[in-house]
Amino acid sequence: MNVSLTPELEKCVMKKVASGMCQTASEVVRGSLRRHREREKLEALRSEIAVGIGQAEAGKTAPLSAVETLARLRSERRARSSRR
Repeated sequence: MNVSLTPELEKCVMKKVASGMCQTASEVVRGSLRRHREREKLEALRSEIAVGIGQAEAGKTAPLSAVETLARLRSERRARSSRR
């Protein structure tokens, strides 16, 4: 795969390589893409939290025991992990 960068972005990439922060331009790009993906996941999580807060403020809540809550959260985490 070849990627075209603006001169400004290319200079930024080369600066990181020259500084020793990264060994290659590919390493810089991979790191940037990883951080972008993590930011997207964080934004999705914040959105889900906002929905939950809205539901709680609207009184749409039900009491759960700590055991039930932990079991549900673990199940959801496993489901998300298996989708990757």
